[in-house]
Amino acid sequence: MNDFIDHILKKHLSPSICIKTTSSVSGGCVNSTYKISTDTGSYFLKWNKASLNGMFISEEKGLDLLHKYSPIITPKPLGKGVISEKSYLLTEWIEQGIQSSRFWENFGNNLAKQHQNTATKFGLDHDNFIGSLAQSNAQHSSWNDFFIQERLVPQLRLAESKNLISNSIQVQFEMLYSKLDELIPPEQPALLHGDLWSGNFMINQTGEAAIFDPAVYYGHRETELAFTKLFGGFSSEFYHHYNEAHPMEQGFDSRVDIHNLYPLLVHVNLFGTSYLSGIIQTLNRFT
Repeated sequence: MNDFIDHILKKHLSPSICIKTTSSVSGGCVNSTYKISTDTGSYFLKWNKASLNGMFISEEKGLDLLHKYSPIITPKPLGKGVISEKSYLLTEWIEQGIQSSRFWENFGNNLAKQHQNTATKFGLDHDNFIGSLAQSNAQHSSWNDFFIQERLVPQLRLAESKNLISNSIQVQFEMLYSKLDELIPPEQPALLHGDLWSGNFMINQTGEAAIFDPAVYYGHRETELAFTKLFGGFSSEFYHHYNEAHPMEQGFDSRVDIHNLYPLLVHVNLFGTSYLSGIIQTLNRFT
């Protein structure tokens, strides 16, 4: 393993770099992750089998987009590739710190600024991944068309192929599709992190938010904010300051569960049917 890491550092950083320590980093469920301390600083390395190289290629593109258009801190990509039948992504290491007094205010304001970066269509010029699952970003003029065709339908097909969902659930989704234009207010496509929940942000050394593991695309900003509420939610201060900076349409809270059908389907396909109950509750409510 040390030879693998040494090769990566010498290739992307310096032929003379010297590794001091390597340590496994917990928290991820898809890749092997390490902190690498060297004589020139610390770095973060994630790796997987060579066949998943596309996952790291698209992650690097997502980080580059966020670096360019978002005021929120993200780790800078330093190199990617395939060595010894392993694919990898090397980034800068972000040291953990203590939350500043204005942490949630700044986080909410900065996400609002990120979402003000818009595009003419929903989607992206390339596909990527959410976790280890492929995510299609084929572009659409309509959010609801994009949401149905590039988010819900692919996950439903995958779940069906794994015998994870029943035909009655499929029928209820079809019923929901016909109601989305009434339920979801129109918005301009906004630059989304795409997988923003409490496990994908941290507090850096200056006490500010840093986000990572993106699944970037241009989407309806409500779906990003809904995702932040899925597993415990963020502080109420975050939503207050976001809404002051970039006001939401009335009734957002009533639409959260519709937007979260997508991440719940992703979790069904990654982790099993224990996530179906939330999907069924939402379908029963809206169909």
